[in-house]
Amino acid sequence: MERRRFLRSCVAAASGAAGITVPAAAWADAAPRLYGRTLLVDPKGDRIRAAALTADTNYLFHYPYAATPCFLLNLGRSVAAPATLRREDGATYAWHGGIGPERAIVAFSAICAHKLTYPTREVSFIRYQPEKSATSDARVIHCCSDHSVYDPAQGARVRAGPAPQPLAAILLEHVSASDAIYALGTVGAEQFEAFFTKYEFKLAMEYGQGKARQPIGARATVHELTQYCRQAITC
Repeated sequence: MERRRFLRSCVAAASGAAGITVPAAAWADAAPRLYGRTLLVDPKGDRIRAAALTADTNYLFHYPYAATPCFLLNLGRSVAAPATLRREDGATYAWHGGIGPERAIVAFSAICAHKLTYPTREVSFIRYQPEKSATSDARVIHCCSDHSVYDPAQGARVRAGPAPQPLAAILLEHVSASDAIYALGTVGAEQFEAFFTKYEFKLAMEYGQGKARQPIGARATVHELTQYCRQAITC
């Protein structure tokens, strides 16, 4: 009971800092999971400013673990309207839109909810696609490995394809005085355990044994996707 009260107070504080009033009951069945408060920084170590994020650009950071990638997106338009979403297990949860002065900045896990495709240093088959393509509409997150399509303006709701549930949303906090952005936790269906199991050998080779699961810590570095990986696949 004490832990539940603590979590609710943390969510309320984070929501207040982001300029959102969120009653505890509004989270529906599935409450958010809070991790460390992590400052988003650029490759030089300077804090990322919300005003400096270019609209319709793929940014990538890792949170809440060293090896779990997330998209950071400035959608270029306000996404203040809340959405109620449903996990594969039937639990519902609330997503309360973007943060920042225009409420245009959102973040989601970059691990596809179907076959756990994710951006690597070599290639990314999943990305935010600002323009219409032959296989999907504009302004969607598209996984080209299985053609799962998610709507980032609706909490990464599944628009098309075999994905059984939305991407997990990353809870963000915007500090208006410094224009800084912090990651706080997740809401929705996490894929972390399945991800670590599926890619155990690959992650151990890349990060070292056991290090892929280490908490990201006080700072997470944000890269443009095109600078992080050698090839971003479009479809």
